[in-house]
Amino acid sequence: MPTVVATVESVDDAGCGVVRIDGKSLLVDGALSGESVICRPRRGRRQGHRADLVEVLEAAPARVEPACPHFGQCGGCRLQHMPGDAQLVLKEEGLLRALREHGDVEPDTVLTPLTGPGTGYRRRARLGVKHVPGKGGTLVGFREKHGAKLAVLDACTILEPGVGESIGSLRRMLDELSISNRIPQLEVSMGDSATALVLRHLDPLSESDTRVLVDFVRARGWQLYLQPGGPDSVHPLWPENPAPLAYRLPEFDLELAFLPSDFVQVNATMNRILVAAAIRHLDLRPDSRVLDLFCGIGNFTLAAARRGADVTGIEGSAALVSRARSNANRNRIDNVDFVAADLVDVDSNLPWWRDGWDRLLLDPPRSGAGQLLSALVGRLPRRIVYVSCNPQTLARDAGLLVHEQGYRLRHVGVVDMFPHTSHCEAMAVFDGGEGR
Repeated sequence: MPTVVATVESVDDAGCGVVRIDGKSLLVDGALSGESVICRPRRGRRQGHRADLVEVLEAAPARVEPACPHFGQCGGCRLQHMPGDAQLVLKEEGLLRALREHGDVEPDTVLTPLTGPGTGYRRRARLGVKHVPGKGGTLVGFREKHGAKLAVLDACTILEPGVGESIGSLRRMLDELSISNRIPQLEVSMGDSATALVLRHLDPLSESDTRVLVDFVRARGWQLYLQPGGPDSVHPLWPENPAPLAYRLPEFDLELAFLPSDFVQVNATMNRILVAAAIRHLDLRPDSRVLDLFCGIGNFTLAAARRGADVTGIEGSAALVSRARSNANRNRIDNVDFVAADLVDVDSNLPWWRDGWDRLLLDPPRSGAGQLLSALVGRLPRRIVYVSCNPQTLARDAGLLVHEQGYRLRHVGVVDMFPHTSHCEAMAVFDGGEGR
């Protein structure tokens, strides 16, 4: 396909430049508004709305040099050419647009974005693994920017440095294994003072393979888990009985333990900031009764309890509820309870739905909490703090709360959990009427 020269008219919610060629709008990844670029339109029904950036002829004044040498090849962090403040504007505009278009709501106040470090922030990641002799052996990392193949990486500036700077060493170690071509992925999970690798392997390890793996992690003080089958097959290899990973929330004098396969927020600094902000917006009183839905290992639940509230956390995973209870004991907190319950197919007749909560905090998955909120109509408390990883489902649920249940969207703001990506985490605060 021949190249064309075009001027970037705007940038979409995902950070792609929008150009117009022969009357058709095309998306150009890596281009900024106002730039003059050479691009190559793609062919095909699925990719015909996109064009590849070939060269920037006239750069926008705001363009910055990406921190990662693999930018442009790796598809992990596509906004590194955009200044941090511009990324926040992009996410905030997209969040407010989603609220208008999917929920027909406007907030009373837009909160100042919550921000943290731009590099070395990621403590959890699933890394693809592929043995490709033509590219130097075993590859470890993320997919290429365009396509399903793995990018050739030796380091990652977004991962916590202890792991991000070890990608090359991981590659060379995996090359030594007899089953290097039967390992599809690695998961890495980090606490404040320990790191765990979970190795997915499709064939059994030999004794030599085991020695190579153990020597590698022992030299770095890491833990190693194996996953020969589904998620339930994860088990430790070294040490035989590893201590749980853990992270601290210093503002609440909390330490939360978790297993490598448990869900925790990937950005430790932003999690601390987010928890503090959410608890502040709950506006707790000495007699507050808080319901925390999708509570996981107790991330928000225990912080609210530490402020003296009577708190119940609800979570669909019985394993996470067990971990949350252990964390309550670990921190000597007794004004909290945890319950395992289905938060999708909701049984609204369960006793704990009728316990007179005056605060609700929820942090649902990307699908949101629309069904749950509908099931609890008339029983929701006056103050709701909603943490979301999907602006569209947040907007849908905000529309339900505002237009069907009489709430007002007091505040909303961006939580920059994933810098240099178009992913937008957000927090919204709702208040019910005076009669509630």
